[in-house]
Amino acid sequence: MTIEIVPVTDKAMLRRFIRVPFAVHEHDNAWAPPLLMEREDAFSPKTNPFLRRAEVCFWLAIRDGRDVGRITAQIDPLAQQSLDERVGDFGCLSAEDDPEAFAALLRTAEDFLRSRGVTHVRGPFSLSINEETGLLVDGFDTPPMLLMGHDPVYAATRLEALGYRKEKDVYAYMLDMEAPLSSSARRMLERPLPASVTMRRLNFKDYSNEIRRIVDIYNDAWSGNWGFVPLTEAEGEAMAKQMRMLLDDRLVWFVEADGQAVAFIVTLPNINEAIRDLDGRLFPFGWAKLLWRLKMRRVKSARVPLMGVRRSLSGTLIGSAIPLQLIGSALPGAVAFGFRSIELSWILEDNLPMRRILERLGARAYKTYRVYGKRLALAAEALAAQTSSPNYPIKLAPQAQV
Repeated sequence: MTIEIVPVTDKAMLRRFIRVPFAVHEHDNAWAPPLLMEREDAFSPKTNPFLRRAEVCFWLAIRDGRDVGRITAQIDPLAQQSLDERVGDFGCLSAEDDPEAFAALLRTAEDFLRSRGVTHVRGPFSLSINEETGLLVDGFDTPPMLLMGHDPVYAATRLEALGYRKEKDVYAYMLDMEAPLSSSARRMLERPLPASVTMRRLNFKDYSNEIRRIVDIYNDAWSGNWGFVPLTEAEGEAMAKQMRMLLDDRLVWFVEADGQAVAFIVTLPNINEAIRDLDGRLFPFGWAKLLWRLKMRRVKSARVPLMGVRRSLSGTLIGSAIPLQLIGSALPGAVAFGFRSIELSWILEDNLPMRRILERLGARAYKTYRVYGKRLALAAEALAAQTSSPNYPIKLAPQAQV
């Protein structure tokens, strides 16, 4: 029986959409099931500002009455950085190892994007580049950290068979907290900063403004990087609410130069470690287990998802020293929490200065995520003729948006 592609149009279908990876990874010991409640929030315009500004569609792939795959397509107005091409993304890709399912899902996403004038599709981004980025292509044997993706080994092969090619690799680095630092790394961390430069912890009494400082520095620091899309004020506010329960002032540091914040680092406990056996559910006893593990047993791993240094310091001695000092400032707090490992991610493959700093500290690139791209050149008229053909292998249900 052929694959049927059905748009997600209500909450019941969204729950099915969220559940697809649970079946795909049923026998994958490295997969970490997300909390169902968190995923519902991530896919709701009420709680995810991205869905209020971007055009996003969700689809399920169904064969013989069974959900065998899913995908999204999205167009972010803030990602349109060139007049020469219109960019669209696909994301949330998850499917059984079925070439027809992958072809049906990607073709549906491409058709939607092409109908909106998109000429260049990239992904996966789930849902934006500031959320989960890339397809896992190396490092399948370890569980994903907080807010990082995990994919089957076969997924990259299926994408490449459909004409997708690498656009950029990003790395996740792992720092072993139980391994002693080299003498050269200790010397680097002990170098004093100029008197005009100071380090301080997050001030919870000024939390809203602290988050605004993080967003402002982040947008400035990353603005020249590949694929950059700025965090909006609404996204910053949503991030503040989501992170607050996990933040500790020993793990969030700012650098100030002449009294102005110019850099920051955020370290978060790896909540995936605490929820892996909950099967996505907090009820009836999941809440108790989660709180006990976070407060009493404590997780043994953490992730640095956010770090940035203002571009005005790029190329200066202070600017080159600050990332190292930020990481060094977070290490004592990490030791106090009992973290045995810290992931720093994601790092662009061509961000050589940052990669050198991490490697001098003894960190290693242990996972690789790949962003794929493809040109959409088929004319709309030809596409319409193709999809109306009785031989077209996909049954398209009427389109609707969540």
